[in-house]
Amino acid sequence: MPEIRVAIVGVGNSACALIQGTQYYKDAKEESSVPGLMHVNFGGYHIRDIKFVAAFEVNKDKIGKDLSEAIWIKPNCCEKFADVPKLGVTVSPAPILDGVAPHMRETFNVYDGSATKESVVQVLKDTKTEVLVNYLPVGSHDAVRFYAQCAIDAGCALVNCMPEFIASDSSGEWPKKFEQAGLPVLGDDIKSQVGATILHRTLVRLCLDRGVIVDETYQLNLGGDTDFLNMTVEERLKTKRISKTEAVTSLVPYELPTRIGPSDYVHFLNNKKICYLTLKGRKFGDRPITINAKLEVEDSPNSGGVVIDLIRAAKIALDRKIKGSLLSMASYAFKHPPIQVPDPQARQWTEDWIEGKRER
Repeated sequence: MPEIRVAIVGVGNSACALIQGTQYYKDAKEESSVPGLMHVNFGGYHIRDIKFVAAFEVNKDKIGKDLSEAIWIKPNCCEKFADVPKLGVTVSPAPILDGVAPHMRETFNVYDGSATKESVVQVLKDTKTEVLVNYLPVGSHDAVRFYAQCAIDAGCALVNCMPEFIASDSSGEWPKKFEQAGLPVLGDDIKSQVGATILHRTLVRLCLDRGVIVDETYQLNLGGDTDFLNMTVEERLKTKRISKTEAVTSLVPYELPTRIGPSDYVHFLNNKKICYLTLKGRKFGDRPITINAKLEVEDSPNSGGVVIDLIRAAKIALDRKIKGSLLSMASYAFKHPPIQVPDPQARQWTEDWIEGKRER
């Protein structure tokens, strides 16, 4: 049977939704349509082919637990939608680095010990990990680069779900490192199934296609999980704002005023995310048009299916010996891919790539 051996960095709400999703759809028929997935059979790999073999965490209550138990430990608050059997995967300690902001140490229940690059790489090698999925908190500049190097040293593909620019590194340093190692890297900053970014892009694209001049737009996001609590410190948001803003402005062939990104933490919302979006423009006769939208979703499950597809894309890239940044799937699945294109084009690129019609 085919198998994709996966390790996870950060056993938070997103990991909880991902792991539940692999159980929820493990018996899906290949000809069926599954919400949130491009295909049940993605280039020859089924959802059930994903096997979790390692996980890394800084929360002392999660370290040493089976992964199936750790995903339910506070501060996780993802809703349960699937039973997860014991996985036989013991959560390993992770280096703290800048993955834990000072104001998050108590919330994350940080352990007192330390882990090393050597210990992380050894776990990845011992478990024969093929794909490393990064779920580190926003603002983890050094920690993301630490794990990118660990993936290279252990011979793993990397799926970078957060907004630190590895696959889309403008200097070319990190894509070149993965290319030299003969490994694929997919990133950066996951685009949810139907999230604030994809909704914003769709509305902007609609206006442009219909000849509307977009004069200004903004997006305000609220949430109550640790992701939003972490982002209450503005200095950790630099790359997040860049990623979300460029995902929208890349579609517009002129400069426009905008403000996009996390806005507030509302603790009782838990894993719920609420987005308020406003777009103002001019139509025929320079007459004004205003669009206001509100989106409300459970945040973590909104990206779970996308990551399932990304894991399978990473495995296909390994099978095909693709080196460096993957382009087609990244343009479809990430806010800040190496190449920004309209979403329908990105979808077609990905379908062509799965069929082998595109190299990357």
